[in-house]
Amino acid sequence: MNNALKILFIFFLLSKNVYAKTSENLYEKIDLFSEVLEKIKKEYVDEVDQSEMIDSAINGALQSLDPYSAYMNPEIFKGIETDTKGEFGGLGIEVGMEAGVVKVISPIAGTPAEKAGIKAGDYIVKIDGVQVQGKTLMEAVKLMRGPVGSTINLTIRRKGEKKALEKNIKREIIQVQSVEAKIIEKNIGYLRLKAFNNNSSNQLVKKINKFEQKDKPVAYILDLRNNPGGLLTQAINVTDFFLTDGEIVSTKGRRLIENRRFFAKKGDKVKGKPLIVLINGGSASASEIVAGALKDHKRAIVLGEHTYGKGSVQSIIPLSDGGGIRITVSKYYLPSGKSISEVGVAPDIFIEEEGKDFKIDSSSDNQLSYAVKLLTI
Repeated sequence: MNNALKILFIFFLLSKNVYAKTSENLYEKIDLFSEVLEKIKKEYVDEVDQSEMIDSAINGALQSLDPYSAYMNPEIFKGIETDTKGEFGGLGIEVGMEAGVVKVISPIAGTPAEKAGIKAGDYIVKIDGVQVQGKTLMEAVKLMRGPVGSTINLTIRRKGEKKALEKNIKREIIQVQSVEAKIIEKNIGYLRLKAFNNNSSNQLVKKINKFEQKDKPVAYILDLRNNPGGLLTQAINVTDFFLTDGEIVSTKGRRLIENRRFFAKKGDKVKGKPLIVLINGGSASASEIVAGALKDHKRAIVLGEHTYGKGSVQSIIPLSDGGGIRITVSKYYLPSGKSISEVGVAPDIFIEEEGKDFKIDSSSDNQLSYAVKLLTI
């Protein structure tokens, strides 16, 4: 046997031994879990539903990975389909899980949550008086669902506030108009993108084309504040409107199919005019891709506050019991190679948010006011 074959044979034996040992350890853990369940059944002070315990254990395993992975039992999984038919009302917030409670990623512009004063970074600790601690994300989301027109009470903890805040919000069918556009002072084209849904990029390019044909703006402001994200394809399209070439974003995962790179095509829709992108802590996911790519290519000045840091892609996978899991399958990477996940995008110019709303009025919005001054110096 030559040396190469000897090395290959030894490697095979070692790999087989490692695999066998790993499998043995896994089976030992499964046996231990069964033993713990049996002890709980016999010894715990109250009678418990072992099926519910196993559901919680599955969800615990998923949520130990990251705040966005979760288990959905058949009832909750079926409820996702029901929501899309408009039978239930919503609040208009994107949420995740942190430290056992629901954390608001961002309220969506124009929705009941935003009107009630819910902010990015708020922690929802009670829903209609029911403690969120100990519940899964999907269970908490289910509690927040309800008939259109019904009212929900949220108990909020907010950084910097000593007392909990109570918010009574009326549920509505959430229909987001993605784009708000206007020519503001000094002939600047203001584009506010509220979400990245199926038609966002089409809406945005129509507004840009109208501005370019009629108003001839000298510069543009793209407002991504409190935009919780949405479809990756829409983020790529929107970024491409302002670039002529170069990488926009890449995704990387364990499976080869998840490793992809996306590039800009020729043709800057605003013809290279100065561009400022506004961001804050409620700018997440697709918003971070747009802001990060335009910053990396030095195509825009990014102004505002640090973004949320949701730089991962989730897939919903059905299970044999009629339930499903939402699991992170890849992460986003900016053209610079930096990951957005848990890091976010830092602004070129940090301006803390002072305004209470996002009306298109620079006199009451310090970040917008600064952007206008910067573009007209």
